[in-house]
Amino acid sequence: MEVVQVLHMNGGVGETSYANNSFLQQKVLTMTKPITEDAITKLYCRSYPEEIAIADLGCSSGPNTFFVVSELIKVVDSVRQKLCQKSPEYQVFLNDLPGNDFNTIFRSLPIFQNKLREQLGPGVGPCFFTGVPGSFYGRLFRKNSLHFVHSSYSLQWLSQVPQGLESNEGNIYMASTSPPNVLKAYYEQFQQDFSLFLKCRSEELVDGGRMVLTFLGRRSDDPSSKEGCYIWELLAMALNDMVLEGVIEEEKLNSFNIPQYTPAPAEVKYEVEKEGSFSIDRLEVTEVNWNAYQNETDLSDAFKDGGYNVAKCMRAVAEPLLFSHFGEAIIDEVFRRYREIVADRMSKEKTEFVNVIISLKKA
Repeated sequence: MEVVQVLHMNGGVGETSYANNSFLQQKVLTMTKPITEDAITKLYCRSYPEEIAIADLGCSSGPNTFFVVSELIKVVDSVRQKLCQKSPEYQVFLNDLPGNDFNTIFRSLPIFQNKLREQLGPGVGPCFFTGVPGSFYGRLFRKNSLHFVHSSYSLQWLSQVPQGLESNEGNIYMASTSPPNVLKAYYEQFQQDFSLFLKCRSEELVDGGRMVLTFLGRRSDDPSSKEGCYIWELLAMALNDMVLEGVIEEEKLNSFNIPQYTPAPAEVKYEVEKEGSFSIDRLEVTEVNWNAYQNETDLSDAFKDGGYNVAKCMRAVAEPLLFSHFGEAIIDEVFRRYREIVADRMSKEKTEFVNVIISLKKA
């Protein structure tokens, strides 16, 4: 599997699109807002720059793409008004892999820009947007050209499926039944990728530049714990059932592995300290229910079904990977079964995603 070519969220604005099934990710962005606002305030108050270059790495498409950017600009604008400073100009870079639906982003850009001007008034500086397709596990920007880097729910994705996973039969990710060499291969790939990410960003950020990164992660020291792996184990159950029924070839399943690693806070901290370019300002862990609509009011009957919500969210994320490996014919059936399995487990267990958030300053 060539991850750069096939990894992207479902595009467009249809029923199974990421744009319409990313409420969970929006909740996480809202939860991390205080950390993001603290970082951009410290950045701005350090030197009151006349221009601020912001990069959102793994921006995807849909309403969340502009959510963080608008919040960052609003914070700076509020602070600069209190301090009687002239508004800076803003350069915003939206990055994702080439398969991302950039067309949907830029079609909605004029509406976003008009809304931002209405909210902030004529005093706000101009805001320029640029799409940057490419992997963030490599250089994307000129040296010393960025002030602020943000990434949410992207850095758990690896640059490639780790090598040497042949013994991970019946699993599609790290699992309780995965041999130790599989767990080691996943961790080493994460180390290699995140270290390279930090090195590249250290070259692109100005001195004193900031980053806020949110990983889908885990609290446990065990990389195969349910915290990070259970959501994929349940998808593997649906796929294994289809193998038993002869719908999917066993060999096809055994050669499929998810290119992801959900790190513990200590693993993230270790890589940052080892690479050496950044100081850690904050490192925090939060949880969010699998069903992002839990505790929401005024929901339609469909959204009151937790299994339905989780399966749609996961389909928006995982469908392109499954499609490229197994083909289109099985997709609807896989996620129908997955919905039933997830609903059953959610009725019996506490099911939460763990978020690892780190705020960094270029040393």
